[in-house]
Amino acid sequence: MTQTDEKLLLRALNGETLPRPPVWLMRQAGRYLPEYRKLRAEAAGFLDLCFTPDLAVEITLQPIRRYGFDAAILFSDILVLPHALGQKVWFEEGIGPRLEAIETAEGLDRLSKDALHEALAPVYETVRRLRQSLPPQVALIGFAGAPWTVASYMLEGGSSKDFAAGKRWAYGAPQDFGRLIDLLVEATGDYLIAQIDAGAEAVQIFDSWAGVWPEDAFRRWCLEPAKTLTARLRRERPQVPVILFPRGAGLLYRDFAREAGAQALGLDTTVPLGWAQAELQPHVAVQGNLDPIMLVAGGQGLTAAVDRILRSLGQGPFVFNLGHGIVPQTPPENVSRLMEQIHAFSAEHAG
Repeated sequence: MTQTDEKLLLRALNGETLPRPPVWLMRQAGRYLPEYRKLRAEAAGFLDLCFTPDLAVEITLQPIRRYGFDAAILFSDILVLPHALGQKVWFEEGIGPRLEAIETAEGLDRLSKDALHEALAPVYETVRRLRQSLPPQVALIGFAGAPWTVASYMLEGGSSKDFAAGKRWAYGAPQDFGRLIDLLVEATGDYLIAQIDAGAEAVQIFDSWAGVWPEDAFRRWCLEPAKTLTARLRRERPQVPVILFPRGAGLLYRDFAREAGAQALGLDTTVPLGWAQAELQPHVAVQGNLDPIMLVAGGQGLTAAVDRILRSLGQGPFVFNLGHGIVPQTPPENVSRLMEQIHAFSAEHAG
């Protein structure tokens, strides 16, 4: 058995049902960890963390040292891509990401892939160093934002509650909006392939705002770009599994499972376990979907929720994870208890 074959994450993503599912958590490196907060306080800004390989490597490794997850996910941000395309991006403490919003078709003309890899070279260096630094049983996940989710930030100028600017473009100027989506499909593919070439062993594409669209628009702006991206990755780097996370997709998760071509789907908190087992797992590996606030609450509720997920989805190819990213108020000791429970399930399942 090769080193790659021994990595539980890659085995699950490639369709194996395992006695104990692999586990990692979205945003497992971040503000809930005191060691992260200490390092963050010493950095000039959030983008400096992303673009300084020494810091990004250390932050990625912190939860691996503390908890022994089966995978590390590169520490970065989905908005490094618009930055690399020439859009001004910054982060404000207590507010979050801010961008110089694109408001006209002329604003689209100023975007360019010409300096993409030069701008993202520090990210690739981080991936190279991580591949050398991780324990041999721990897989390395690269990632990017899905075209629609990244476009929403680019058009809104930051986070949004109603995504009105992005939707107005899509409904009122679909050709211009399509230009942006097409550029992001191409640039995201370039970016993920470069991460793979630097050492990423799996990639996840985060469509955090997929659930805001009605069905026709969902297919056009979420599913179709995902299919195009996944087809390119599977054609050009077929050895690397792809995880798609169309958060909020509801019943349309089924379309992703059957049509998108990825090896795995990340499930949000709302997806019913029995439905996922019956409708999704026969087609793809699934990943998820513990409520992140359950991990904050802890106690018997957490234990019961984890047990339900393990017993339902653990009967097929499955990666344990949250239904969205871990939140800053999460007690680190609750993550330790989660890991103990999953490893105890392994022993019980094997017995």
